[in-house]
Amino acid sequence: MKINETGRVGAINNYQRHIEAQRQESDRKTRRKDEVSISTEAMELLQAQENAKDPARLKRIEELKSQVSSGTYHIDAGKLAEKLVPYFKSYKQTGDQS
Repeated sequence: MKINETGRVGAINNYQRHIEAQRQESDRKTRRKDEVSISTEAMELLQAQENAKDPARLKRIEELKSQVSSGTYHIDAGKLAEKLVPYFKSYKQTGDQS
């Protein structure tokens, strides 16, 4: 039986090619950077949102923020309960039907 020595050389070359491919792949991964792009439609929506802000509402939001941060914001429990009653009534009705 004759052993072909050239086959061994090819096996070494395959190993070297595999190592080179791994190195190139790791180089590509390290060079890759994350990228975010915002569509033109989203930019238009953001711009419309900025333009539609009501100055009185912005002022009220700033007042509430300052009250919360200073600890002077108080919640009227009666008003809160009035706003929550319809929600719980509708929840109870849908829960009874199932």
